[in-house]
Amino acid sequence: MSPFIARLSRCLLPTLLFGWSSLAFAADPIYLGLNLPRTGQYAQEGLMQMRGALLAVDELNQAGGVLGRPLQLLERDSASNPERARRNVDELANEGARMLFGGASSAVAIAAGQRARERGLLYFGTLTYSNDTTGAAGHRYMFRESYNAWMAARVLSAQLQKQFAGKRYYYVTADYTWGHSTEQSMRHFTDTTSTETHGATLVPFPNASLREMRESLQKAKDADPEVLVLVLFGEQMVKAMSIVRQLRFDDVQVVVPNLTLSMVEQAGPAVMAGVMGAVPWAWNVPAQFGYARGEEFVGDFVERYETYPSSSAASAYSIVYQWADAVTRTGSLDSETLIRALEGHSYELLKDTQTWRTFDHQNLQTVYAVRIKPRAEVMADPLHQDYFEILDSLAGEQAAQTLEQWQTVRREAGQPLTLQ
Repeated sequence: MSPFIARLSRCLLPTLLFGWSSLAFAADPIYLGLNLPRTGQYAQEGLMQMRGALLAVDELNQAGGVLGRPLQLLERDSASNPERARRNVDELANEGARMLFGGASSAVAIAAGQRARERGLLYFGTLTYSNDTTGAAGHRYMFRESYNAWMAARVLSAQLQKQFAGKRYYYVTADYTWGHSTEQSMRHFTDTTSTETHGATLVPFPNASLREMRESLQKAKDADPEVLVLVLFGEQMVKAMSIVRQLRFDDVQVVVPNLTLSMVEQAGPAVMAGVMGAVPWAWNVPAQFGYARGEEFVGDFVERYETYPSSSAASAYSIVYQWADAVTRTGSLDSETLIRALEGHSYELLKDTQTWRTFDHQNLQTVYAVRIKPRAEVMADPLHQDYFEILDSLAGEQAAQTLEQWQTVRREAGQPLTLQ
């Protein structure tokens, strides 16, 4: 068999199996609505979400579906635009979606989640790191599977404080809710709250020009920091890292608080080598810590897509399984019934125990501080994607805000102290 035919067979097999299994169902399908960035700054993260979701849907259908009915995925391009994401919610709901998920921008997830609540539908955030998502803007119909800025900053800052306590920091931050939330959290845990000592520049989001990015990074260079924190994501981070290397930030530790495989791959291992950050999951976590179900997911994903799964893919995959599990446990598609089934529910899927916390619907999970490996180590991997050296981990209960801290945030935002 030629290599082309072999690749084609691998691509077609899941589709053929899905088609065969769908024919075996007499009942109508259950629609799931994926609101993801097909275009724009975060398009690569959207692609990973789609891949993870499709894999989960196909696996569940091959196992008999949910309540004896096949799952079918609907999707819309948010383009990382909050208003467009809200319209997508209406379109997906009108087409019959019983649950919604997605987002690679916190502004998108918050806007879409609020509209989903108005439509009586659950919304699961896949890649939304702003504290506001389950904090000041949280509500009963929003569940966040990924970690948040506070959790990422806490595990990452523990590593930074060992090496850079008392050093000068400089922040280059995307000017929207995730950026503000992440910078605030990082400053809190690294004792760099003084903006006079530890300067900052805001970068327009989503459409910062190369000139604006270069000017922002030149200001950072002129400040002569010992730690440069790039609170940037997606293509903005990729562009910024290229400029950082051009400007030669010698002997400066570069930190990207939230890393994904797709971002590192876009920038390249030579550019990203030595960068520190945090992740909620990485493809090498299951093998390193002995999580068999996670290893199986990684193997199946690689076989199907010829790339390792990112945390975005893992999140979308997990959401589909967790929603399906709640539906199976209750025998219901009713949103209020599913909320009660999810709240306080613990499970193990791709790593160790995770819990949907009752009071804010934040997913409590182990989080990881990482550093990007040298290029030679990355390229020694069969897929040239062995990016993440895991430096440390922190249990979700230790990483997340407490009830008292969460309630303080809610009071300051004028929000009720229970989710509505």
